Order: sequence, then structure tokens, then C-alpha cells
Amino acid sequence: MNLSLRPMAPEDVASMRTWHYPDPYDTYDLDADPGDIHLMLAEIASDQRWFAAVDPGTDELIGFFEFVVLEDEVEIGLGLRPDLTGRGLGVGLVEAGLALARERWSPKGFALDVFPWNQQAIKAYEHAGFVRGHVYTRHFEGGAERLFLRMSRRT
Repeated sequence: MNLSLRPMAPEDVASMRTWHYPDPYDTYDLDADPGDIHLMLAEIASDQRWFAAVDPGTDELIGFFEFVVLEDEVEIGLGLRPDLTGRGLGVGLVEAGLALARERWSPKGFALDVFPWNQQAIKAYEHAGFVRGHVYTRHFEGGAERLFLRMSRRT
């Protein structure tokens, strides 16, 4: 996958709001939780943890990353534009994000969380060298709970 990473801009968030995934992946729609949009915009303005994955020739948004540095590990969150999913592009996206994280923070390892039912994403993460860890329940504001699979890999 030919892509480059740059700091995310508010215009990228506006573009991501138009992304709509088919059921059951629609839980990844940015508009599914309006609080996420406000948090993302505030974080974009204040730090360098959100990055846009773009086509280097057109600057067209392909996906995104969020990086959280936790001591000697970087936790990543990522997404691929819905029309590009299922085309074998996930591993390239993941590798591009890991390369940026290695360059900026020199971590000893990486971690990510994924819904246990999202076998397509889990397969891509395993192809990128991640291994399955434990399944846990995350509690959200408003009382919502969701199961996540923690995956990790060494650099």
C-alpha cells in the first residue's frame, strides 16, 4: 500500500464523519458516538497522537492512527476507510503506523484492542505480527460495556 502519514487535521475528521461501515462494523462509524468527535478534535489541537494515512499523490484520506505512549509500549488505534476494507490493505496500513511509532518513540512493543468478533481485523493484525492476548470488558461513560481482545507484538 502506497501511503504516507501526517498529523491529522480537523478536515480529516470531517471526512471521516462521512465514512459508513456496513453492519456489524457500523459500530466503527465516527458518528456512532458524538463524544468521540469532540474528544478527537480537542486532542488534534493539543497533541501529536492522531495521524492521517493519506495517498501521497493526492493527499486523499485512506485511514487514521491514534498513538498512546505507555512507558515502553505504544498502543495503537487505527481505521481504514470503509470502501478499502476487505482488499488486503490492512497489513500495509498497520506496518506504516508501526514504522512511524518506532521512529518517534522507540518502543519495545506495541498493543491494540479489537472487537473479538472482528475476525477480518484480527487476521490482518496477526499477519502484521500481533498475537492474541486476553479478552476483557471495557466500561464506557453512560454505563455501556464492550468486550475487547488485547493483541500485542514486540518491535
